[in-house]
Amino acid sequence: MLRHRQILAAAAFALLAACQTPPASKQSTAAARPSLDAIQTIVVIYAENRSFDNLYGYFPGANGLQNLKPEQYLQRDRDGSVLKTLPPVPNALTTASDPKSIPTEATRGHPNRPYALDDPNGYAVTLDYQLHDLIHAFYNEQMQINGGRNDLFAAYSDAGGETMGHFDGSKMALWKIAKKYTLADNFFHGAFGSSFLNHQYLICACAPFDFKTKADPKTYEGNVSIVNDDGVSLKLDPQSPASSLDGPPKYARYGTLTPDYYAVNTMQPPYQPSGNTAAKGGDPRYADADKRNTLSAQVAETIGERLSAANVGWAWYAGAWQVALDEGKELSRIAFQYHHQPFNYYANYAPGKPARAEHLRDGGMDGAKLIADIDAGKLPPVTFYKPQGNLNQHAGYANIAAGDAHIADVIAHLEKSPQWQHMLVVVTYDENGGWWDHVAPPKGDRWGPGLRIPTIIVSPFAKRGYVDHTQYDTGSIQRLINRRFGLAPLPGIEQRDAALKANGAAPMGDLTAALELPK
Repeated sequence: MLRHRQILAAAAFALLAACQTPPASKQSTAAARPSLDAIQTIVVIYAENRSFDNLYGYFPGANGLQNLKPEQYLQRDRDGSVLKTLPPVPNALTTASDPKSIPTEATRGHPNRPYALDDPNGYAVTLDYQLHDLIHAFYNEQMQINGGRNDLFAAYSDAGGETMGHFDGSKMALWKIAKKYTLADNFFHGAFGSSFLNHQYLICACAPFDFKTKADPKTYEGNVSIVNDDGVSLKLDPQSPASSLDGPPKYARYGTLTPDYYAVNTMQPPYQPSGNTAAKGGDPRYADADKRNTLSAQVAETIGERLSAANVGWAWYAGAWQVALDEGKELSRIAFQYHHQPFNYYANYAPGKPARAEHLRDGGMDGAKLIADIDAGKLPPVTFYKPQGNLNQHAGYANIAAGDAHIADVIAHLEKSPQWQHMLVVVTYDENGGWWDHVAPPKGDRWGPGLRIPTIIVSPFAKRGYVDHTQYDTGSIQRLINRRFGLAPLPGIEQRDAALKANGAAPMGDLTAALELPK
């Protein structure tokens, strides 16, 4: 009898334990998603205009330029035929101000393939050169990608074969940092084309809308691009050269807006600092709203509002922000870019609003004020940093070397910060800057994603000496922030993943595959 009772008791205990223990699948899921609570500060450093292959094409273990087959790189002309040579670079390979400028004739007849710009037996263009600001725009990039073939970059560039150039990135300080921590080699910029649109995508996962053009389309007709029936390509001007060997393409109308008034190419902020001055007799803190390229104040929700609603501190540090507000004499030297300040387009951060004073901060000349806050351990839990123009690596007005040294110096300060032990740093780029890359982006939604860009994860929790092949895009930064702080995703994040799934692609990761976190 005792034995019978023991058996019944054991069975009852086992049944109770089974009811209280999660199924194995749930246990394994929980184990696969370690806590992010150890990360208390997320820092995003946003550089400019480089494709992955342009800087990291020969990074060990990465999907780069090693062993490419001709079908992966051969460029085609605008009629679809394979180019016999790359188109010449109009108006010299480097900017006219460069004393070592390489003439157009030296670029004529270059073989149809990717090439090292810094090859001493070739152009010998070093990391301190200022190259062209290659066209990088919403419709143009889609035309260059050509349905995933990536074979019309030279045909639809305004810089001919320069688009196929790359550098030996191993000479960069950031390359060494990437070798120490994690380099993501499958990270795509969030939106096709411009710096303007990708800064917007970083904070709202959306395209801005120009309300004034919708209200008065005749007055602002020149803003609207003329697009082919496919909805993704610009209509060519009848006088456009038939072949890229005869010159860059000409368009019927290359505008800042889509035909339904979304702003996809550069427009100026409605608030100062802006590339547009105030209206005569108007509030000097505002840009002239009637100017064609002043964007209407935006009202979409951003990651900033989500963070504020959750009582999570955050800030956007802009290098030389106060210099730009004061219209200081250094503006031309530092190449301050007004359209790189995305929150300055939103009504919630208009002059006089408390949120503006709290969240839009001066990073200081050469990042000095940001670095002071780093050293003092005063960074908010979510920190964005936009280097001033001459330190952001953007072709045309900046070189690679200066931005590389600056960003590496910021990282060195972060590594010594009182906040470092609980910090995660994402160093990434806004978009490809018109430079070719051999990897086709996955098919997503109307806005993107565009090509691959370099991204480095720097943290005590980052996998060491690791190349992360997980599929990411710019919105993955929001995905990480959302997961860490328990925020609901903005509509554009959900839209992107739904579109990827509908097109047979995987959703974007949230950067945690690059991390080793405490369980």
